[in-house]
Amino acid sequence: MALSLDALTPETARSVDHPRKHQPATPVESRLSMPTQSLSRWSAAEKQSFASPAPRTPYLARAFVFGGAALLTAYGAREMYEVVSVSRTTLLQYGLFALFTLNFSWIALAFTSALLGFFALLFGLAKQPPKAIERLSSRTAIVMPVYNESTARTFAALEAIRESVEKTGHGAVFDYFVLSDSTSPDAWIAEERAFLRLREKLGPDARLYYRHREKNHHRKAGNIADFVTRWGGAYEHMIVLDADSLMTGDCIVRLTAAMEADPRAGIIQTLPIILNRNTLLARLQQFAARMAGPVIATGLAVWSGRDGNYWGHNAIIRTRAFAAHCGLPDLKGKPPFGGHVLSHDFVEAALMRRAGWSVYMLPELEGSYEESPPSLIDLSVRDRRWCQGNLQHSRIIGARGLRLATRQHFATGIMSYLASPLWLLQLVVGIALVLQTTYIRPEYFSRDFRLFPSWPRFDPERALWLFGITMAVLLAPKILGLILMLMDGAKRRASGGAIRLTLSALIEIVLSALIAPILMLIQSGSVFQILIGGDTGWNPQRRDDGSIPLRDIVRRHRWHTLLGIVTGLSAFLIATSLFLWMSPTILGLVLAIPLSWLSGSLAAGLALKRLGLLQTPDEYLPPAIVERANQLQRENAALGYDDEEALAVLHRDREFRELHEAMLPHRPHRLRGEFDSDRVMAEAKIIDAERLDEALAWLKPRERMVVLNDRALLSLAMRLKS
Repeated sequence: MALSLDALTPETARSVDHPRKHQPATPVESRLSMPTQSLSRWSAAEKQSFASPAPRTPYLARAFVFGGAALLTAYGAREMYEVVSVSRTTLLQYGLFALFTLNFSWIALAFTSALLGFFALLFGLAKQPPKAIERLSSRTAIVMPVYNESTARTFAALEAIRESVEKTGHGAVFDYFVLSDSTSPDAWIAEERAFLRLREKLGPDARLYYRHREKNHHRKAGNIADFVTRWGGAYEHMIVLDADSLMTGDCIVRLTAAMEADPRAGIIQTLPIILNRNTLLARLQQFAARMAGPVIATGLAVWSGRDGNYWGHNAIIRTRAFAAHCGLPDLKGKPPFGGHVLSHDFVEAALMRRAGWSVYMLPELEGSYEESPPSLIDLSVRDRRWCQGNLQHSRIIGARGLRLATRQHFATGIMSYLASPLWLLQLVVGIALVLQTTYIRPEYFSRDFRLFPSWPRFDPERALWLFGITMAVLLAPKILGLILMLMDGAKRRASGGAIRLTLSALIEIVLSALIAPILMLIQSGSVFQILIGGDTGWNPQRRDDGSIPLRDIVRRHRWHTLLGIVTGLSAFLIATSLFLWMSPTILGLVLAIPLSWLSGSLAAGLALKRLGLLQTPDEYLPPAIVERANQLQRENAALGYDDEEALAVLHRDREFRELHEAMLPHRPHRLRGEFDSDRVMAEAKIIDAERLDEALAWLKPRERMVVLNDRALLSLAMRLKS
């Protein structure tokens, strides 16, 4: 009989965490081969063949997006040339012209894609998911990879997802896997305790499994690949989550039905809505994503068609197709450009598409959610990893057999990070030009024997006009999204009404403009570090609301502030017009420390929330699954699993220790002469200790992981006095 834990206190829950009759933590293996793919060799004969005719490629939409972007770029370039060619054009002016054209082409493409999305949403042209589902005929695994995450959050989300799926009546065809790559001993043991408790709570039909990898080889990509090769044969599809993902049962069922109805589909991506956080930055991101996200994503979905992209989570994947074509190779050389593929999702979509499978998005499928980083520093930490992964794609963009649209996805990702140093360089060249016109003597005796002296000059009126056009193009996706929300009565009212909605949009635009120069410098620094060989590693993402100590903020942003002050003084001394032109950038940098502190402020976010500002429809009427996950998270947090020391828990609870040992993989005996320094040191420290607290004080985290993975060492540690 299933054990009811709804009314348990933390103390009583600890005593009934683990049933004596223990089911295996994982199901019987159903293996699939996952061969490593080649990026340099490919034959069209390797493509998957289908009986049904291939869907049409959206050439008209692509002509609109790319042709429109080209025409807009040509117009911007012509205007810029007129600005700098009033007199004899210098080398610096040519440099400014080239940088502006490159940067403007980037935002022009984003503009035309968003414009396409706007019209598609306005006239209902986006691809629609299936509505009525009588039955599902295939088995699907819902997998959640975790890496040193809070178990209170992750297991609450998984339980809420499972409950929502069960309510649809289709729950029997879904199994749930927690795939742990955690390297923290405390996180690992907390995961096992949370898993055992939840499975006992759900009863004999839990269909919930847990696996921990001793070595997190190839990180998340390797984690998913390990699942596919060991258990993927039992499932037609897998739905991949992140640790902060939530998906409603209706969304999961309709997504699975869409995959079953489309035998060509390899990956179908949803559009996750950002919500459930309350710091100022999180609320800014939630509002911006709700306002502009559908416009941007729909435009991308329409012109990409079946040549879409994959974002690594909240998507369904055809398991056998993934196994056959998405084995990622290691890139030659060392990180950051060599080694394993960091941003694996883009590459997996590219390889799936190369093999003939369709990859596309259903942006109007509701019920897919994720969370955002709580502060500017947390955002920059995540962004650093994404920056390296996208720049690494420069080694993959030329791979044999890729579709042109796929290469465009890679180029977009690369340019999203190169744009920052290019904008920075454009600012530097602009300042140099002002210096040149202000302090360098004009050339009185030019080679063409002109009567008047020659020096670099600009057309100020045309420059102001071009600046206005650039700002309009840059802000257009947000304005278009705002227009659609104002036109939708339900969304308008749920966002606080027309006045609050418009005011929220203005707040988001102003604060984003102030934060933009800080992010520009951070991303420029990241690009520079990567180009000189700096590797980011893979740190767990901080997902909780809460502030960062002020000393850490000052240390992180002091150079940004100093640069802002120096730039502002220099610009003012050079020319008042230059100072006014650069004032938004200067102000953002000078205020970097208070802005970063404010970004992680829970009080500031909640104050705006009380005023009804930066409010989204999902916040006004929270989805039931979000409220349920939050309730379960509070219950899980009260159990205290995330706050206890792993070895102390095992020492105290013999029954749980037996279950932990049962979940460890069986290893062959060590060979004679085989030497593991961490194991040797751990064994020596345990032997030398008399009490457990002494051993805990001496053992390093890596040595504790060795102990938890080794039955003999664990038995030795458990003999110590408490």
